[in-house]
Amino acid sequence: MWTSVRRAASATAHLAVSAAMAFGMWIFVTVLEITAIGVVAVVGIWLLPETVLIIRRIAGAKRSLTTRWTGVRIPEAYRPITGTMRQRITTAVRDPGTFTDLRWMVAYWFYGALLALALPLWPVGLVVDGVWGGLLRRNPVVLPLIVRIADLEADWSTALLKPSPKAQLAARVEELAATRADAISAHGAELRRIERDLHDGAQANLVALSMRIGLAKRAYDRDPETARKLLDEAQAQAETALTELRQVVRGIHPPILSDRGLVGAVRALAASSGLRVTVEDDGLEEGVRAPAAVETAAYFVVAEALTNVAKYSGVSRAEVRLVRFRRGLRIRVRDEGRGGADEKGGSGLLGMRRRVAALDGSMEVSSPVGGPTVIEAELPCVW
Repeated sequence: MWTSVRRAASATAHLAVSAAMAFGMWIFVTVLEITAIGVVAVVGIWLLPETVLIIRRIAGAKRSLTTRWTGVRIPEAYRPITGTMRQRITTAVRDPGTFTDLRWMVAYWFYGALLALALPLWPVGLVVDGVWGGLLRRNPVVLPLIVRIADLEADWSTALLKPSPKAQLAARVEELAATRADAISAHGAELRRIERDLHDGAQANLVALSMRIGLAKRAYDRDPETARKLLDEAQAQAETALTELRQVVRGIHPPILSDRGLVGAVRALAASSGLRVTVEDDGLEEGVRAPAAVETAAYFVVAEALTNVAKYSGVSRAEVRLVRFRRGLRIRVRDEGRGGADEKGGSGLLGMRRRVAALDGSMEVSSPVGGPTVIEAELPCVW
């Protein structure tokens, strides 16, 4: 009985907030009328994109309210209203999300007052369910109706506020365009890094190696001791060049991934990080491996995250979890450090996000001041 009362009270609170929002929507009609008059008169057409932005915020607030009740997030798919005034007006008019929000707004003027159906059920429910459920130990029959009304209101809002397939496609195209630009930028930066490493490192050492061998050849007949010394230096130079070439190759695709797989490579990375790292895997030790590009991206996400922990967190412990799920790979790195990680602060987070986005993945960073810092990345792949 008391569970039904609490549930009905929560549903009533949800309906009350919805009714208050619906009342505010009736007041908002005045803003819509002013905007319509301004558009007709042309001189006030600048109000149109501003009004659409306000409607987006109201619809966003309703999405959040509905999500809190249902536990299911309602996605948004809007085109950004930016640029010149003409571009802003064109976007506001042609965006499919504008029609979706206006359709919901008109419907909400009517179904937003479902609180009026729920309030009369309270006195009846307290009496009937008090006797039926409290004394006779039967399941309540009236108070659950209030919950069903709240569910009905949330279902209608979900159906009306869900973006149309056209809007979702447009948002997806814009997302892929931005991802492609980031991938091209990251690819260019990676090529420049490889070129710089080869030019300043391995190439310089190979040039010095060639010069030493030439000097050794000229000195071999007249001064064998000097020639032997030059050859020793050339051998050391060759070993240095090989080391630097290995580092360049490791930056492109770590060989340890081919030898040990992702889990083994991450365990080796954790062992050499200077931190006490707990590595957990779920379903990766056995079965088909992920594609090489996915494993490489996952490896570098973990490597950069552990580097950030060592540099900025102020702690010596971290947790790494690799999870295989049906449509991809999930990476989670957590530390209990000081937090406050900022992608604009040069901590490598932007590079990680670009590397993940290049594979159509997603990355979330949670790092409140005081910690903990949690980095989660999902990389889609076919197993």
